[in-house]
Amino acid sequence: MTDAPKPKRVLAVASGGGHWVQLRRLAPALRDFDVAYVSVQADYAEGLDGRRFYAVTDITRRNPTAIFRLAPELIRILLKERPDVVITTGALPGLATLALARIFTGARTVWIDSIANCEQLSSSGRTARFFAHEWLTQWPDIAADSGPHYWGAVL
Repeated sequence: MTDAPKPKRVLAVASGGGHWVQLRRLAPALRDFDVAYVSVQADYAEGLDGRRFYAVTDITRRNPTAIFRLAPELIRILLKERPDVVITTGALPGLATLALARIFTGARTVWIDSIANCEQLSSSGRTARFFAHEWLTQWPDIAADSGPHYWGAVL
C-alpha cells in the first residue's frame, strides 16, 4: 500500500484591505494544497475553514522601522511552515516574506500585483521582481516580455 503524496505547502500572504480580499479570491485555486495564511489583522482568521493563520506586524512606507519586528515574526513562520510556495498579493509584508522565503526556505515565490495598480506597478511590485520566481500583474497593458507577466485577474 502506497501513501498518497502530501499536498504542497503554500504560505499565502497579504497586508490588509484590498490585498487581503484579492488573496482570499485565490482560495478556490489553492483548495488542494496545505495552505497557511499570513496577514496583519488577527480577525482575518475568521472564515478560513480551519486553515492555519498568523497575524504579523504591519509595515508601510510610513513606518519602515517596523521591519525589525516583522522580520523575526516572518522567519519563525517560514521555519515552522516550511512552505513549498509563497504567494502574495502585496504589499510590504508580502514583499518581505518573499525575500525571507528565498533566504530561509528555498520556496518558490509568486508576486501578484494589486488590481488597483492599473497604470503602473506598485513600488513593492517593482521591487518584487528581485525576489519572485513568478512576477505577475493583473493588467495586460502593464505586462512585458521580461515581466511582470499577465496570467489573468483575481477580481
